Amino acid sequence: MIFVKCNEDNFIYDVHSLIKAFYPGEDVKVLTPDKEGYDTERFSFEIDYLSDCSKIKALSEENIKEYVSDKAQISDRVNYKNALKQALYKCLCDVTKRTLPWGTLTGIRPTKIAVTDIENGLGDEEVFRHYKDVYLTSDEKASLAIDIAHREIDILSGIHYDEGYSLYIGIPFCPTTCLYCSFTSFARSAYEKYVGEYIECLKKEIDFVADNFSDKKLDSVYIGGGTPTTLTAAESAELITYLKNRIDMTSVKEFTVEAGRPDSITMDKLTTLKRLGVSRISVNPQTFNDRTLELIGRRHNTAQVYSAYEMAREAGFDNINMDLIVGLPGETFDDVKYTMNCVRELKPDSVTVHSLAIKRASRLNTWIEEHGIECIQNSDEIMRMTGDVCDSMGLKPYYLYRQKNMSGNFENVGYAAHGKEGIYNILIMEEKQSIVALGAGTVSKRVFHEGDNYRMERCDNVKDVALYISKIDEMTDRKRKLFCE
Repeated sequence: MIFVKCNEDNFIYDVHSLIKAFYPGEDVKVLTPDKEGYDTERFSFEIDYLSDCSKIKALSEENIKEYVSDKAQISDRVNYKNALKQALYKCLCDVTKRTLPWGTLTGIRPTKIAVTDIENGLGDEEVFRHYKDVYLTSDEKASLAIDIAHREIDILSGIHYDEGYSLYIGIPFCPTTCLYCSFTSFARSAYEKYVGEYIECLKKEIDFVADNFSDKKLDSVYIGGGTPTTLTAAESAELITYLKNRIDMTSVKEFTVEAGRPDSITMDKLTTLKRLGVSRISVNPQTFNDRTLELIGRRHNTAQVYSAYEMAREAGFDNINMDLIVGLPGETFDDVKYTMNCVRELKPDSVTVHSLAIKRASRLNTWIEEHGIECIQNSDEIMRMTGDVCDSMGLKPYYLYRQKNMSGNFENVGYAAHGKEGIYNILIMEEKQSIVALGAGTVSKRVFHEGDNYRMERCDNVKDVALYISKIDEMTDRKRKLFCE
């Protein structure tokens, strides 16, 4: 346990996130004067917020070092926070003898900085200096963010921001729950009795959208999960047919179904999705190492990945994504390289490379307690290799996001062939368009455009399937209050 002493409660989230990034295997507790133990615990770091600067002490038995930020008025919240994080970052670099690829950035959307700068008229060199001088990022990550920002702006040039919306439909059922998963997902075998009622509730939410968004243009539809292909072909047809009958789909630029688990994919399901107008699917191996697949609870093997992919091509899909995870338990550079070589052999239209995020709600936490954090490996070398393989396939990075507690403090990057980018993936990250989300555990976001600025408000659906079904009228009422009042 690392204890951090702060004389005020400002910027606690930023302090905790930055220290946790340097010490992923440790619990970090930030104590302020109102917390028990503030005057008695043995601290690793002490942070004093002063009126015009911040002072940080790194404490150890051997030495006490002080780091003072550049001058910044605490009343100027943004600049003060950046100055504080720079001082803390430099302190942590000295103490740990390492740096972080994204520097002081702890948020999940680092490319938004580049997008905003470019839209405000800054040149690439100015944006690069912004990342370097303010956030202390590596040259490689600053350049990656700028490259992706230009591609994002181009891809979204035809999106209806103010007068449009996108639709997310969540299917919370899976064949099994993966070791690392913290999403809303339930084994279908245990929830079979709810599936029919769940689809009926989704129809009620679709009715709400049809009745209240008829004057808006629908840009993208994404059916995710869970694993949407745990639904039978007939159940998928029932849901999608109802959707198309109730909502105008003529302006839709992309219709994605996250097929996901190869052990849930059949030719009947694929031909049904294709016939109903689905334009993009995912076949997600996560890794091509059978030993790892068994460990993480995927319950499929690599032969099934090849079979599912070949069926998808045979069904006529020309936009297939594959999700991979770097940093899975026990996997080395050579294991990841083998996976990337298998991907190159199959030649999907897009690849999303995720850095493993260690979620508190996942079973992975227990596994790490038993086996040690050192079993989770990620590195600049691994991330660079995955990018190089994607580049050799003609796939370019087009969106990027980060999560808390990611292995190696890296990022998730989507790579795609030109014209095969996932539009919804960018929209959910850039938060410039309203997204109406249907189903258990989903979150709707309304974006309010105010001149050149915008703000966002959210509402969520309950996660438990049975509770969602019993409270479906309340779920639609929450959306009504968010979008219609």
